Amino acid sequence: MTKIGLFYGTQTGNTETIAELIQKEMGGDSVVDMMDISQADVDDFRQYSCLIIGCPTWNVGELQSDWEGFYDQLDEIDFNGKKVAYFGAGDQVGYADNFQDAMGILEEKISGLGGKTVGFWPTAGYDFDESKAVKNGKFVGLALDEDNQPELTELRVKTWVSEIKPILQS
Repeated sequence: MTKIGLFYGTQTGNTETIAELIQKEMGGDSVVDMMDISQADVDDFRQYSCLIIGCPTWNVGELQSDWEGFYDQLDEIDFNGKKVAYFGAGDQVGYADNFQDAMGILEEKISGLGGKTVGFWPTAGYDFDESKAVKNGKFVGLALDEDNQPELTELRVKTWVSEIKPILQS
């Protein structure tokens, strides 16, 4: 079985904690390699045919700073044929007009470079106004809100992983 690369950026530690939970649910470090995007380079992406990308939305709909710094380097990666699942952390109450925008920004960029998005997630159960991460009525990946719904994170991760695991491991 080919390993999956999980790349995340974190400002407060929430996204890293979620990444660790996803790695555990996927089967641990024998299945998923985790890498903080602040420590990654383009060659790290090239070794995986399946990726999980995690990014919190920061400020008013912006990428987390490490992803912002890496964003232009994504152009150097051939995503054709790669399956890519996304997860994001955001605040649907305080930032209802741009909830999960960072996840949407990364998905748009990577899918535009040939990545195949997997792991869409329903918008039901969230209370927000707008999001760049919604396509065809669903989030482009797992949307988490550690500020307002932390009690739902573990179940959401387990449910989402049960959906993406067979896709990423096929």
